[in-house]
Amino acid sequence: MKTKTIKLLAFFFLTSILTIDAQTPQNPEDISPLLIGEKLPEAILLDENGESVNLNEEIAKKNTVLVFYRGGWCPYCNMQLAGLAESEAAILELGYQIIAVSPDDYRNLKPSVEKNKTSYKLYSDADGSFIKNLGIGFTPSEGTTNYIAKKTTGKTTDVLPVPTVLVLNKSGEILFEYISPNYKQRISHELLLAVLKNVQ
Repeated sequence: MKTKTIKLLAFFFLTSILTIDAQTPQNPEDISPLLIGEKLPEAILLDENGESVNLNEEIAKKNTVLVFYRGGWCPYCNMQLAGLAESEAAILELGYQIIAVSPDDYRNLKPSVEKNKTSYKLYSDADGSFIKNLGIGFTPSEGTTNYIAKKTTGKTTDVLPVPTVLVLNKSGEILFEYISPNYKQRISHELLLAVLKNVQ
């Protein structure tokens, strides 16, 4: 009887693990993101000091360009963050704030701010729960995970976001999205500004 019970418990344990893994794709091409017109789920993130931030409350203050990047270890992400810093004045003039989110441990945010000379907010989703809820997360390869561990401080993520830019109103509704499974391809700042001028 005990053996049967142990086998059943083992079965349910393995099934639950497989179910959890199945929710996070192995490949960036297999993600299922939220669509235009849908609303952002609730999210509590960490700022560069490790303090909790209610993202939805921040978005309620102002229309938002919400950027998801892989981490401060990624050179393509750093180019994007630096480019956004250069475009920030024009974006603010159009009535939008910029918020950038990554699965970096919060201790890696300040170096990213300093390196890319950003004045907009960077937040940490270190456990990847928000990224997964948005449907833009995938499981990185072991080689990528090892590389990240060497380049970063603190907890190493087990999920990466496909590079994503969402344009949101103050209700958290998605008005526009740019999602690229190819991490080398990011939305141009010219296109982003054109979108912000015309999105309703």
